[in-house]
Amino acid sequence: MTKPIGPRCNIDCKYCYYLEKEKLYPSEKKFRMSDEILDSYVRQVIETSLEAGMPEINFAWQGGEPTMLGVDYFRKIVDLQARYAPAGTKLTNAFQTNGMLLDDDWGAFLRDTGFLVGISIDGPKKVHDRYRVDRQGKPTFDKVMRGLEVLQRHEVEHNSLTTVHRANGGKGKEVYRFLKGLGMEFMQFIPIVERNGADGLASAPQVDMDPGNSVTEWSVSPRAYGKFLCDIFDTWFRNDIGEVFVQHFDVMLGKWVGAPAGLCVFAETCGDSLALEHDGSLYSCDHYVYPEYRLGRITETPMRDMLWTERQEEFGQAKSSTLTEQCKACDYRFACHGGCPKHRFAKARNGEPGHNYFCESYTMFFRHAEERLGDMARLVSTGRPAAEAARK
Repeated sequence: MTKPIGPRCNIDCKYCYYLEKEKLYPSEKKFRMSDEILDSYVRQVIETSLEAGMPEINFAWQGGEPTMLGVDYFRKIVDLQARYAPAGTKLTNAFQTNGMLLDDDWGAFLRDTGFLVGISIDGPKKVHDRYRVDRQGKPTFDKVMRGLEVLQRHEVEHNSLTTVHRANGGKGKEVYRFLKGLGMEFMQFIPIVERNGADGLASAPQVDMDPGNSVTEWSVSPRAYGKFLCDIFDTWFRNDIGEVFVQHFDVMLGKWVGAPAGLCVFAETCGDSLALEHDGSLYSCDHYVYPEYRLGRITETPMRDMLWTERQEEFGQAKSSTLTEQCKACDYRFACHGGCPKHRFAKARNGEPGHNYFCESYTMFFRHAEERLGDMARLVSTGRPAAEAARK
């Protein structure tokens, strides 16, 4: 995940974990990946991917808010990719935005270059504007809707990214129906939890407590997030299998089929989703942009020498080797694998620290959906449409 503008953003989402990364660069005046670093990055990604025999080279551009760099900056990126990628190379670009700066110039560019755009929408106006406000504290919903209209009018491939927090955690069906009403066919839902006292300069320590008492006021509770997933699953299962694609359900169906995880959160190990900051610093993970997880700078150390190292291997394997005993004995370990290590700050039932805050959420969902996931998996395994499960 590449951060060409670092943590700089034109809005001030109250729950954003990345805005505080500005503290890592106290003397920075202009967060912008230089031409030298950008050139080096694009070239190294292409060269390293080809050396590894990857069938497709993927670039994921995030922030902060990448549209603040202007469309010409991304035209330069596409030109660099064309310069360094041999003819016939399959190359994709994904782009995450709050949508507020999108205009017809952006729309034409994104359509013509085949960018996949994720647009952040937290639900209907009242819900969305609870935490997603601009730098003056003003609501952003109307501007986001104008940006979505640009994407749809220019027929840009897009999906929605919805963070699940205290304001919308109890409104799963409402949020899902709203997004479907906007024409969203692909949806991602990401739960929000942040510990009080965490900052952008150091990893927060393990918390020996009831996590509900030590997380920020906007964090979604485990029970609320579990119910959120269950409520959406019920609506989706009855009406929309094969028509609407929800990332969480797609990943879980894959798990029930026996396929590898399609999302790092539920993989057995991690370490494959690194983050590149605007100054060329490479970090072990997007959620671990802390000094102790900085692998180096790509203009000083070749990227290939930082990717497949013992250090990064240990980082990835720690996800599996640090499971609590409750996780190890869980019937759903194959589907969850303890979730994201960043969320392992609660206690297991026996008091063991390092348990995932969202364990209750995932367990609630698995119990609620496992029979229907099993039905769909059997259908898919025999080449039949998963939607037939809803007609039983």
